[in-house]
Amino acid sequence: IVMSEVSRSAVSAVFAVGVLLRWLAKWVLLACAVAVLAGTASAWLMFALEWATATRVAHHWLVLLMPLAGFVAAWCYRRWGQAVEGGNNLLIDEVHAPQQHVQLRMVPLIFGSTVLSHLTGASVGREGTAVQMGGALAEQLGRVLRISKDERRLLLTVGISAGFASLFGTPLAATVFALEVLALGQMRYNALLPCAVAAVLGDQVGRLWGIGHAHYVLGYVPQISLWSLLAVGLAGAVFGLVARCFAQGVFAVGGWMKRRVPNPVLRPVLGGAVLGVLALLPAFAPYLGLGDVVIAQAFNGALPWYTFLGKLLFTVASLGVGFKGGEVTPLFYIGATLGNALAPLLHLPVPLLAALGFAAVFAAATNTPVAGTLLAMELFGSGVGSYALLACVLAYVFSGMSGIYRAQRVGGHKHGGWLVPEGIKLAEAQQWAAQQQAQGAGCASASECDSKRDASAQ
Repeated sequence: IVMSEVSRSAVSAVFAVGVLLRWLAKWVLLACAVAVLAGTASAWLMFALEWATATRVAHHWLVLLMPLAGFVAAWCYRRWGQAVEGGNNLLIDEVHAPQQHVQLRMVPLIFGSTVLSHLTGASVGREGTAVQMGGALAEQLGRVLRISKDERRLLLTVGISAGFASLFGTPLAATVFALEVLALGQMRYNALLPCAVAAVLGDQVGRLWGIGHAHYVLGYVPQISLWSLLAVGLAGAVFGLVARCFAQGVFAVGGWMKRRVPNPVLRPVLGGAVLGVLALLPAFAPYLGLGDVVIAQAFNGALPWYTFLGKLLFTVASLGVGFKGGEVTPLFYIGATLGNALAPLLHLPVPLLAALGFAAVFAAATNTPVAGTLLAMELFGSGVGSYALLACVLAYVFSGMSGIYRAQRVGGHKHGGWLVPEGIKLAEAQQWAAQQQAQGAGCASASECDSKRDASAQ
């Protein structure tokens, strides 16, 4: 009997190992294929953006073509890309509730429109483009191989990881970002291994193509003390509030433009006309495009305190009127320059606060505090880890129920305030909170409270 039980256990163990090895072989190969596709696409994007930026700097008059660039991009999306206009939010929706295939046309549309945005000086980023290309290319691979719906959801997550890693050169942060960005307070660990493989290999593919990544030197990192912890905690709260203003500002401007200008093709034309004229002024030059030069300056010396505010307003306007690209690099800029401004007030080294702002504003606006902490450690060294963790977590908490990805699901609560129902989208969570506040004020709806306030003011 004992021998029989041992034999059955051995057979079961061998069978389990066989199933595991088949799963490993399948997903390692899929992750490698996605990494090659996403890494190559990101490399070509980087080359194109370097050309676009250099051309705009050499020919500053190109900023006057911002309305034309906005028109071309919006018309192309109206003509061919309505099914993929959701961008990153579409990818998140498809991971949670697959309803439609992410079409391959997403790749050329977001690639071309991002290059046009940077060529004419719109203040947008690039991570949205890389993530969308990674997800769309992963989707095409899944369609060719006829994978199941659940496997398709996992493969989209792998594409997000590969796209992020190949663009920023941070495979650890990219792996966790792909898992963490889908839902607040919740991660799906079944995608951990393929995301890690795709992130590491995607980064290497990009490097093989010859793309480089920015390097920052912090120098002295002070020992942990009561004051340094209090100061970093205060800075983290400020980072979170600024990230909240950014996220809400983008959607407020976008909503206002949709109400005033129903035609989506005209919105970037009108907005681009205003932004293009402003971009001609020397005072606005630091806020154009990615702003990598200013980000580097934030680690090396004092900048005007309002630099972060100028970039925030110019980026909110660019994204709000409909220019395509991403939000993360502008968030890096805003965070680094805000940290630069806070450092003298908090008596901490400028490079340290710039690094913490760089990571924490990103973490708060994307609701990914763990990825933000890892990002800081990969870019600035492990010595900044404890400070980065504190800054990113507090920024995440103080950003509230806001974020740049409205399709994120609520998988957990940040604190004991409004207990928003789990599983709803972030956009719906904000509406739910407004409804609860309205009911608490004795209103049937949020709009009724607005009407009462308007009547009281009159």
